[in-house]
Amino acid sequence: MDSTPADYLSIDKPWVERNGFSHAAMALLWVIAAFLLFQIVAGIFAVIFVFIRIFTSGTIENVDPTMAVEMMTQNLDLVFYANSIGQIVFLGFATWLFCKLHTPKSKRTSFLRLRSGNNLGVMIGLAFGVMLTIQPVIWFLGWLNSFIPAPEMMESMQLQQMEMLESYLRSDGGVWIALLNIAVVPAVCEEVLFRGYVLRSFEKSWGIKAGIIVSGIIFGMYHLQLTNVLPLAAIGILLAYITWASQSLYPAMVAHFVNNGASILMGKFYPDTTFAEVTPQTGPPVWAVVASVAISAYLIYVMINYRKEAQTKPKGASYD
Repeated sequence: MDSTPADYLSIDKPWVERNGFSHAAMALLWVIAAFLLFQIVAGIFAVIFVFIRIFTSGTIENVDPTMAVEMMTQNLDLVFYANSIGQIVFLGFATWLFCKLHTPKSKRTSFLRLRSGNNLGVMIGLAFGVMLTIQPVIWFLGWLNSFIPAPEMMESMQLQQMEMLESYLRSDGGVWIALLNIAVVPAVCEEVLFRGYVLRSFEKSWGIKAGIIVSGIIFGMYHLQLTNVLPLAAIGILLAYITWASQSLYPAMVAHFVNNGASILMGKFYPDTTFAEVTPQTGPPVWAVVASVAISAYLIYVMINYRKEAQTKPKGASYD
């Protein structure tokens, strides 16, 4: 039977559209699946790595299964490596493969905005600056978040995580491993998932404004930190906006690295300030928040102007 024009149009459509699925719904399902798979695989590798270290050190006979948390704390570098493996495999590589459902293979790079675009160096510099200048606002949102009641179990779990990280950063040489696994790897893998795949999928279903806001909220909730959900969501929205304004994923990767890397360095050299508990009594100075808003807004305004001035698209791109 000869193919009709309608058949050709159907073939050109991505799998999601040919089968009547929503880009946004598929993205939400993949975020949940990727998160679960990442956690499971990271946990398995962490146990394997810690067991191998204990076995090779000759202290296997002293292992007590009831001290699992303490064992992980004493081998936090291995936990970091296991966590990175999970992120690279599922948040990064598997997301790249999963995009095949939403776009032809030849357009996958453009779909994720993994392209240089115009004024990339300037956009990276502006993204770097925005992420630094926005920090007082992030502090303010963390302060607001402290008024929102959270389950005691989640507060206790987050406090335990902070104590583990603080203890690790106070050790010799820990900062380099922390920068690799907490700053570099998430800056790449989480950006591919959230500002690459999720943002584009929600944009195709609901438009760019909804895509920026919803992808940021999902990013905030993804970390399972109710005591930090407001600042995390704000960072997610900002990174999504940077991605749209620059028409490239790379500025957001740099900004993500700056945010996480600065936190690690602050935790290393100023632990008492960095790991101090945020309470309703520890709000930021008003002048710092006002200055942060003004400077950050100006830098974002400059980014928008550069976007408007861009006259050409990367060769072969079909997405804005």
